[in-house]
Amino acid sequence: MLIGIGGVSRSGKSTLANLLVTHFRKTGKKAIIFHQDDFVFPETQIPKVRDKTDWESPSSIDHQLLYELVKEFKDRFDVVIVDGLFAFYDESLNSLYDKRLFVKISRRSFYIRKVADRRWGYVPTWFVDHIWKSFLKYGNSKTIHGDYLTISGEDEFDMKKALKYLEG
Repeated sequence: MLIGIGGVSRSGKSTLANLLVTHFRKTGKKAIIFHQDDFVFPETQIPKVRDKTDWESPSSIDHQLLYELVKEFKDRFDVVIVDGLFAFYDESLNSLYDKRLFVKISRRSFYIRKVADRRWGYVPTWFVDHIWKSFLKYGNSKTIHGDYLTISGEDEFDMKKALKYLEG
């Protein structure tokens, strides 16, 4: 099974992916995650916005490499999960998914979580706004082709709901 997980930055995509991999491994399945963030081009090849690296641009991701690896691994594992802001952006990858999960949070929750996130240092307010706008343009649920389940990332994940969709 190939699962795509999309949603805005800080919505819980990677947390959900990790929970699912743990679940599937406990049931004896071989499961692996591909985090889209691991497929970014070198910083010098990524577009800039106001002299800041625009990680929120679809052209920051090597979609072809991700597609090729996912295609290779989907036959070697029982469950392959791809998570990222642009999980549904690339049509060739999107068409491979058996199941799609969209993690939804409010703009307010996104803003609070992103401002509190200090992994990359201080993030200016204009850039937080840019991230949200990029999500609306490139990563929202309207970019999904095929059936999908929307799952709330506001609180703890409803794992029963997610697993029913994935295993049903």
